[in-house]
Amino acid sequence: MMSELPLEQVRTLLAVVDEGTFDAAAAALHVTPSAVSQRVKALEQRTGRVLLRRGRPVRPTESGAVLVRFARQLARLERDAWGELGLSGGGEPTRVSVAVNADSLATWFLPALTRVPGLCYELRREDEDHTAALLREGLVMAAVTSSPDPVPGCTVRPLGRMRYLPVAAPEFTSAHFDGRPLPEALSRAPVVVFDRKDDFQDVFVRRLGRAGAGPFRHHVPTSEGFLDAVATGLGWGMVPEVQAGPLLERGRLVVLAPGAWMDVALYWQQWKLDSPALAALAEAVTTTASETLRG
Repeated sequence: MMSELPLEQVRTLLAVVDEGTFDAAAAALHVTPSAVSQRVKALEQRTGRVLLRRGRPVRPTESGAVLVRFARQLARLERDAWGELGLSGGGEPTRVSVAVNADSLATWFLPALTRVPGLCYELRREDEDHTAALLREGLVMAAVTSSPDPVPGCTVRPLGRMRYLPVAAPEFTSAHFDGRPLPEALSRAPVVVFDRKDDFQDVFVRRLGRAGAGPFRHHVPTSEGFLDAVATGLGWGMVPEVQAGPLLERGRLVVLAPGAWMDVALYWQQWKLDSPALAALAEAVTTTASETLRG
């Protein structure tokens, strides 16, 4: 029968991951680096697993991520319990860490946070295809993700669909698309992408029967900057409908393929905790999403 996990050792593991080095964790915990090392080694011996990848910064292994997530959940429950007892540590705010994709952050997500006053947010921006990994590693408590499959220890609920339109500035459209078949033009014209992981424009072009978007690519790694780059004529791109709408009405953008779009289904995943803070945030996020995203 496995013995219980020593909480001091688990909290020390979390400190090492958060601070990035054994020395920094020692300073945060007000102990010696030797004590930190001994606690981590003792926890590895107790679990029979290597828990950390010793580098700069220190990163948890797959087994270590399980214990890091456990340590964060334990800390969250402990803070909630103290709060319910009216002993919240001298008014220290309740902190909630969330991973969210850039387009949600730039459009509908921030208004959701204003519906839950009194919380202190730590947001991690990441592509919706990768936010679940931050949950799995215990780095955040909740995430907006494209995955309907819950991370172990998490619940999942649908938020809606974010629609993306293929758009460009009118002058750019005249220069690169007039008189040419659209699939061919899209595969040759300059294109705006978020970063090197962004293949969204390529997927759209492949749906039209070509190999992908053209090789002339502008990398613009912010949602607002991406929109501005397309609107100023640097290239074409897939822009969220809610962002493109006002510029389409003013004639600053045109839709390249009327009736063609791409929808991305979004989901809210969070820890399975009886936490008032997480419950309130989940309600605010799902309500705001229902008012903005497509069903």
